[in-house]
Amino acid sequence: MASQSPAQPASLPPLASGIPNLKDRIPKLEPRRRRPGPANQTPVPQTPALPSPPDLTGWTFKAPSRRILSRSDHDLFLASPTYNLIAAWIFGLSESVVDTPKSVIKDDSLSGPVKAILSILDQAETFVSQSPPDEQGGSRFGNKAFRGFLDLVGDNVPAWHESLGLHNAEATAEASAYFLQSFGNRNRIDYGSGHELNFMMWLLCLYQLGILQRSDFPALVLRVFVRYLSLMRVIQMAYYLEPAGSHGVWGLDDYQFLPFLFGASQLLHHPYITPRAIHQDLTVEEFGDDYLYLGQVNFVNSTKTVKGLRWHSPMLDDISSSKSWTKIDGGMRRMFVAEVLGKLPVMQHFLFGSLIPAADGMSEEDLSAADEDSSEDHSHHDHTTQAHDGTGWGDCCGIKVPSSIAAAQEMKKGGHVETLRRIPFD
Repeated sequence: MASQSPAQPASLPPLASGIPNLKDRIPKLEPRRRRPGPANQTPVPQTPALPSPPDLTGWTFKAPSRRILSRSDHDLFLASPTYNLIAAWIFGLSESVVDTPKSVIKDDSLSGPVKAILSILDQAETFVSQSPPDEQGGSRFGNKAFRGFLDLVGDNVPAWHESLGLHNAEATAEASAYFLQSFGNRNRIDYGSGHELNFMMWLLCLYQLGILQRSDFPALVLRVFVRYLSLMRVIQMAYYLEPAGSHGVWGLDDYQFLPFLFGASQLLHHPYITPRAIHQDLTVEEFGDDYLYLGQVNFVNSTKTVKGLRWHSPMLDDISSSKSWTKIDGGMRRMFVAEVLGKLPVMQHFLFGSLIPAADGMSEEDLSAADEDSSEDHSHHDHTTQAHDGTGWGDCCGIKVPSSIAAAQEMKKGGHVETLRRIPFD
């Protein structure tokens, strides 16, 4: 029997000429492009040229005083050479430590004046034990024994400046005014970025006087400022200094700003430590001593009673999502200009003398009138002569904010040493 061939499929009829080819009608699928985030329209502040120290031949020194007494005074300052001098000093110091860990600065490379400054800060720390804090009784507000510490510092200021090679009494009086303001306010017993700025202005005065040189810049950040920072942590732990002009948890930090500016510069091109690293406990602990940014995050974490940056420091948590340290460095520069130099409640306490001069036309402080810091009862502060821009708390409004460090310290005193509590829905 002959085999049968398989059935052949019937041929398909050709497409009618009136039916379109769907292949030509369906759009080509392309991956969706992610929309770019909103661009920051504010340019990154550049570093002005730092002028050489002035010729002090026949120089007339001047006791520093407040000169920003109104918004117009502040506007004059923002357009003045002194504004550029301060920005050049701070940003120049920051640029001197780009990609530089602290361990690079060796003891044998330090100049004589830098060693003398470190010795001054070491001696200042011994005064904390000589003026021990009063019993707090559970209070989280500033401890009045802080004033005894400041008295001891003030007693030693002339000798300390002699050790720096400064033998002119008027020059010492001008420079030391900034130094004495760098530990906090005597009457309010508070501390903030304005006091931190005063320490840097003391160093600027020493540069203007020819004591510090440009070659000292990396050591000023990674040895001198680091030592000052550790001293302030000891002082804050002992005396529970209240945050001056605090924005609460919504600010970058209740007390310090410059560790984040200098620290971002240190990490600018780091090959593997990324902004996200602040959430990695091992990285923060291992590299915190070498890098200011990580060290400050580590300290902030250690002084909170809840666990997690997103709960106690949401701005730091938000910043950690940045793709690079370059972006953070630019943001810190913008913040320094806007939140420190550009904030009237901060700058109305700034001091101007001959080394850091006021602009022509700025108001003169009436030294015969009672200064607002002379009264321990800050609630009676007179606002009639003090302008306020209405943003933030400002440290002129008499709103007492308890120390965030005090809460953790008082818990430890009470025997509560368990691990940090989590927010219930974390």
